[in-house]
Amino acid sequence: MIIKLKYGNTNTFFVRGKNKNILVDTDYAGTLPMFYKSLKENGITVKDIDYILATHYHPDHIGLVSQLMEQGVRLLLVDSQAESVHYSDAVFAREPRLGYKPIDASSASIITPEISRSFLKELGIDGEIIRTPSHSADSISLILDEGICVVGDLEPFEYLAAYESNEQLKADWDHIMSYSPEVIYYAHANEKYL
Repeated sequence: MIIKLKYGNTNTFFVRGKNKNILVDTDYAGTLPMFYKSLKENGITVKDIDYILATHYHPDHIGLVSQLMEQGVRLLLVDSQAESVHYSDAVFAREPRLGYKPIDASSASIITPEISRSFLKELGIDGEIIRTPSHSADSISLILDEGICVVGDLEPFEYLAAYESNEQLKADWDHIMSYSPEVIYYAHANEKYL
């Protein structure tokens, strides 16, 4: 089951597993009160969030990660994202009023896409995490066997024709479509039903 949380400019998603739950992305730093309100409106508490997974480490996707980790949420990090965890630190350093704290990834659960299915299975979630690097080198997508795909900032597949040459974007969408998704959830657009 997936619940879309909209409390700022970035859609975030609560994925409920049989054993544990994952939050995919957060909004910008400074949105914690609105995040709490959205959780309450959806009958979720921070204690319900076991892991947080970022589709990529741009500022509008990881602004609340450190604050949630301080409350016991564990960071789920794909190995290809490790070098990007501090990508947004300089951006937030220019806005000290937001109170952003750099992410401490030393306690993260680090996985590879190849073992993601077995990791998610332990949480009671059927699916896997794949690399989709056309947006940024650290971008990933979450594919659920129930036909749901969370792609973060991946350019919509309808835009493929607008590019003269973007082989990586085409490769990302070919990979996603090989799972026969029924709905695509984007970070900055409404979901697309296929």
